[in-house]
Amino acid sequence: MNQPATTILSLEQLTVGYDRTAVLQDIELKFSRGTFSGLLGANGSGKSTLIKTVLGIIPPLNGQVTFSSLNGRTAVLGYVPQRDSLDPIFLLSSYEIVLMGACGRVRAGRFFSREERQFAHDCLRLAGADHLSGKQYSELSGGQKQRILIARALAAKPDFLLLDEPTSGIDVAVKQSVMELLQRIHREQQLTILMASHDLPVVRQYTDRVVWLHEGKVIEGSTAEVLTQHRMEALLDLEMR
Repeated sequence: MNQPATTILSLEQLTVGYDRTAVLQDIELKFSRGTFSGLLGANGSGKSTLIKTVLGIIPPLNGQVTFSSLNGRTAVLGYVPQRDSLDPIFLLSSYEIVLMGACGRVRAGRFFSREERQFAHDCLRLAGADHLSGKQYSELSGGQKQRILIARALAAKPDFLLLDEPTSGIDVAVKQSVMELLQRIHREQQLTILMASHDLPVVRQYTDRVVWLHEGKVIEGSTAEVLTQHRMEALLDLEMR
């Protein structure tokens, strides 16, 4: 008998936006532990705004963002931003970027322990980027940077990983490599993932659940249910009007 899915995140009557201007209103969503969800929508539909609100970067205009207690502790979030520019004047190595992921566990003014340093190397290896450890982050290619940012997010030891357009601006081969990495991490660690993307084929191939934002409304369901040819044609027709 299957056990009921455990909710890790609840969005209740949530309104998000900037400067008191709502982008999405009265959102009601629940995310179960261990799911890989794709967040779809046209440019300006509110994908990044919703993710940043869940992360606490942007305060909600109304409603609640509630993470369930996990064995008596608060859920830890990992975040891979859409792009992370670093001024070349900061000569930080890829390893040092990944080590930043542990800052939530290491208090200000404290040194990173040997265990934390080793774990950062483990995350680099998991992301297939251990060979980039000593290279300056600012000199890496787009795909290499994505792997470093994923490793940094994993260094936080997250319960919930949020990614904002992780395959944007990289070529097809690198895109597939990054997505296979995420799929493997999801499968091996049973990590809950929410990934914003504009790439329908990627979402259809790698996710098991879809949240589609359109004109302030939310359409959700399993990937197989939402991304049927008929429903996609109808939604894409609406997106283009």
